[in-house]
Amino acid sequence: MARPRSADHDIKRRAILDRSAELFAQNGYDRTSMAEVASACGVSKALLYHYYVSKETLLFDILSVHLQELLDAAQAVDRSIPPRERLRALVGALLDAYRHADQQHKIQINEMSKLPPEKQKALIAMERDLVAVFAAAIGDVLPAIGRSKSLLKPVTMSLFGMLNWHYMWFREGGTMSREDYADLATTVLVEGAQALAAPAPTKARQRA
Repeated sequence: MARPRSADHDIKRRAILDRSAELFAQNGYDRTSMAEVASACGVSKALLYHYYVSKETLLFDILSVHLQELLDAAQAVDRSIPPRERLRALVGALLDAYRHADQQHKIQINEMSKLPPEKQKALIAMERDLVAVFAAAIGDVLPAIGRSKSLLKPVTMSLFGMLNWHYMWFREGGTMSREDYADLATTVLVEGAQALAAPAPTKARQRA
């Protein structure tokens, strides 16, 4: 008979995930041992293995929980609001979800490839679901981009490029708030993509 979970099982599990993420982000996944994780979490190695049977399952859970939280934040945005307002809300929701997740985000970028292919595939599917939410919103704001197979993906991934790397330079309490940056990223994306979608000038216009 399986041992029942303790009342604080999920709390302890999340604490392990968060502390492990700090270690993996700081020292690298390969250079961090389960013994070091246990010590940093203030638990025995045996208790750590009660929650996670291997370092691989720990890494996978860090990333899957992180991606699910990003998806939940994006999917919570009201789909009935005007398109540009909704895109701005999505950008703001993602930046807010990143607020206390710099370590998890860094691991997503740098360490996912350490997982076996089937686990990477599951995480990549979650990433694609998140990208699809933003691509649909961009297509609603910019229908010409939405109809262009050659433009929608590059434009969408350009937005993620702006958002995914902001942790490299952004500092809380600096000259720009997350809300300011959400406004900036949305404006740069929309107005830049509008230029891409504009019809090319005719030869007559060019001669004029």
